[in-house]
Amino acid sequence: MPVKHMLAASAGEVVACLIRVPSEVVKQRAQVSASSRTFQIFSHILYQEGIRGLYRGYTSTVLREIPFSLVQFPLWESLKALWSWRQDRMVDSWQSAVCGAFAGGFAAMVTTPLDVAKTRIMLAKAGSSTASGNVLSVLHEVWRIQGLSGLFAGVFPRMAAISLGGFIFLGAYDQTRSLLLKLGKESP
Repeated sequence: MPVKHMLAASAGEVVACLIRVPSEVVKQRAQVSASSRTFQIFSHILYQEGIRGLYRGYTSTVLREIPFSLVQFPLWESLKALWSWRQDRMVDSWQSAVCGAFAGGFAAMVTTPLDVAKTRIMLAKAGSSTASGNVLSVLHEVWRIQGLSGLFAGVFPRMAAISLGGFIFLGAYDQTRSLLLKLGKESP
């Protein structure tokens, strides 16, 4: 994948996180809350922490998303190229989807420690050292207390969900791209 595409994808992730992070903060707090409603959680965050509370974990999310994309997309392209070479023709959309599942699962696995740090930062008590958002400090603390198993907590559900997402998204992307290219060739 060309560098300009990687830079564009990274810039897209930074912007997408402006929406993704506040919704993720509210969702995660709702998941660990006994009975609060989503709007109550949203209002409580704004009242207690201000707008910064909604963006707690923004940096850690970006630091997870960019490496994820830098692993997933080149791996997806490489797997498709290898499969195409082995069968001596371009991959079908379903084959692209399989490559997307593997690429997404692998990228999910290697970025799980960053996901663990992001989640801990988002769920930390306001004012705590973890809530400050220092990813390296959080990773060190997890390593010190829980070791490797703490850094990779939730790796299998994360891999499963992202593999499924990679299968659907990248397969649909490839199918749509093929259809649009075919339509473009048929147009006068």
